Amino acid sequence: MGVSRGGFSSRLGFIMAAAGSAVGLGNIWGFPTQTASNGGAAFVLVYLVLAFCLAYPAFMAELLIGRYGQANAVTSMQKIARNTREKRFGFVVGFGGIICAALILSFYGIIAGWMISYAVEPLALLAGFNESANWLTNHSLTRNILFTTCFMALTIFIIRRGVEQGIEKWSKRLMPMLIGLLILLIIYVFTLDGSRAGFEAYLNPDISRVLEPDLLISALGQAFFSLSLGTSVMIIYGSYIAKKENLVTLGAQVTLIDVSIAFLAGLLIIPAMYVAQAQGVAIFAEDGSLISGSNLVFTVLPALFSGMGYVGLFVAFGFFVLMSIAALTSSISMLEGPVSFAVERHDIPREKATTMIGLGILLLSTIIVVNLDWMLDFVAILSTQYGQPIIAMLCCIFAGWVWQRSGILAEIKQGNAEVEHSVFWKIWPWYTKFVCPTAIALVFWHSLAS
Repeated sequence: MGVSRGGFSSRLGFIMAAAGSAVGLGNIWGFPTQTASNGGAAFVLVYLVLAFCLAYPAFMAELLIGRYGQANAVTSMQKIARNTREKRFGFVVGFGGIICAALILSFYGIIAGWMISYAVEPLALLAGFNESANWLTNHSLTRNILFTTCFMALTIFIIRRGVEQGIEKWSKRLMPMLIGLLILLIIYVFTLDGSRAGFEAYLNPDISRVLEPDLLISALGQAFFSLSLGTSVMIIYGSYIAKKENLVTLGAQVTLIDVSIAFLAGLLIIPAMYVAQAQGVAIFAEDGSLISGSNLVFTVLPALFSGMGYVGLFVAFGFFVLMSIAALTSSISMLEGPVSFAVERHDIPREKATTMIGLGILLLSTIIVVNLDWMLDFVAILSTQYGQPIIAMLCCIFAGWVWQRSGILAEIKQGNAEVEHSVFWKIWPWYTKFVCPTAIALVFWHSLAS
């Protein structure tokens, strides 16, 4: 292979990049919405348990495959395979994840573009450009294409610069900004009337609800997919980790950061919903269900911000900048998967591969925008409800049934010589082999039934 791969220069660099990939709109937008729809604190409690009991073991499988292979997702899996049949299986899983990541990015870029336009809107109002502000928050073909292009250009710019100067450097900048903004907004919302009821609903679990089937399945799905599993992203990130690093600890740290930021996001959004309710904005229907659902961030929260008067413009700006940063930290990982495959398997220079693939995904995004009424939901469901669970399940099967136990142990021991005697090694191999594929299949079945 005639290309220089690069890699993360430090443990912090990997943690910030992997956490950035995991922390996206799903955490800051999806998690609070799921929480509000599934019993508040009871959902949070179940989510935290399942994130470490199911998502973490599958996350470790992808990291281990990547570091062992030291290559793109397809090559890493094929290095583990011992015969032609297993190599073909590895190709299907690896390339399937790459396609899945590209599809997710094609619709993700559109939603991220909306976040940017909503972040610009308060600035337009402050400058007195009321007509422009109106245009920024109303759906139009021109607005959607323009801001999707802006977001994809940012993603392409970062990935063109490589692992250390692109992914790692920008993750180290963006993640602290994201966490800082989250905390500042939480403190501000706490000072508003109605927020106390929201905090109570979020932090005081109704234990009787934790075994409800719908709540369990929803929490399992949120825990699993919030870690970017099933897109080959963590395989490629794992391949950039030095052999001396302790993967067991690193994986746990990334999982902890991911669930912590999801928890913080709920600490912002749920009380903000109750503040909006106190101001007369309808949040819940008579049966207790969310009125806005997935559109919460574009309907309820802007209504809350406008009710704050002048200061609401600054809060709205901070919130949508936060959402844009979260989207960007995830999008760069989704573009890296296809780019690494093109660079390493076809010897295409990184800058050229990034631009070509990025523009290809932007073209698909444009097609979706032109057919927004049906195509956005179609691509989102195809990639997240079908693609991700299937690829994640196959990846666990590959790690559990194809990769020999002795090979896995040898790989983990490179950064953790005593791992053979740890609780992790006593549980993880059979857990990944049996429990994780079964749990993912359950989530997949539920999504089909829904």
